[in-house]
Amino acid sequence: MTTDIAPRPTGGRRADKHTPQTRPRSRPRSIGSRIALLIGAFAFLFPFYYMLIGSLQKEPDSSPSGAFPKPANLSLHNYAAIDSAISLGRSLVNSGIFTGGVIVCTTVFGLLAGYALARLHFRGRGSTFALVLLVQVVPFQLLMIPLYVLIVRDYGLADSYLGMILPFAINTSAVFIFRQFFLQLPAALFEAARLDGAGELQILFRVALPLCKPALLSVVLLSFTGPWNEFLWPFLVTKQQDMQPLAVSLANYISTVAAAAANPFGAILAGACVLAAPAVALFIVFQSRFTSTEIDSATKG
Repeated sequence: MTTDIAPRPTGGRRADKHTPQTRPRSRPRSIGSRIALLIGAFAFLFPFYYMLIGSLQKEPDSSPSGAFPKPANLSLHNYAAIDSAISLGRSLVNSGIFTGGVIVCTTVFGLLAGYALARLHFRGRGSTFALVLLVQVVPFQLLMIPLYVLIVRDYGLADSYLGMILPFAINTSAVFIFRQFFLQLPAALFEAARLDGAGELQILFRVALPLCKPALLSVVLLSFTGPWNEFLWPFLVTKQQDMQPLAVSLANYISTVAAAAANPFGAILAGACVLAAPAVALFIVFQSRFTSTEIDSATKG
């Protein structure tokens, strides 16, 4: 005689019973993390907001209520004042030429050196890379006096764009970034290109360069912030006002002209907004590009 045996209940119900208990626990954590992120975002963005509001105020107000000024107290007069004092357009052009020259030199030399240290086999490659890492430990201020004597006195490059660019033409951080990225590329790509008769420069620019866009973008952004905000070296090598970048012009304005201005606080903040705007805009535009390239598909077929 056969008897029907009811199947035992599986653990699905037991898991379902505990499911409503686990969901409410995760919800407070997500709410708490969002609140913490909002607080952090507010603490990070409030100085930029206060700088922008202060640059638009006709009369300075350093009290807490100054963060929420009346519309009648907002004007672009401070931007006109700082422009008439230091010529914002000319200073921006100087900063752009200085920064652009540094970016081009850093990218080209870093790309060539990074590829050589990653994919070329020669004697002393490890020692050369160790020397590159060692240079990062040496502070720039330690080399500033010898560089000043060499560039200004020996080469006579004072008050010139080349004199400002040369000390920053090679960046060891860019060399390191490109080397590490080229090491991640499959060796089959380079071997196949060599079998097809391509030279090393052809392999670099036709095979490796199209795949290293994330590293290239990282180097460009890292190379931009340094020279754009650089003050000390351009201050040493430029004495003519029409050759000074915006950071140096703002410092000269603070030390000489600001005391006689009607609203020096607002004019300084206006200059600071102009100085910070390109860097902030660049990061906002390209922040979504910091994703790794899919390189595995290049070796298929």
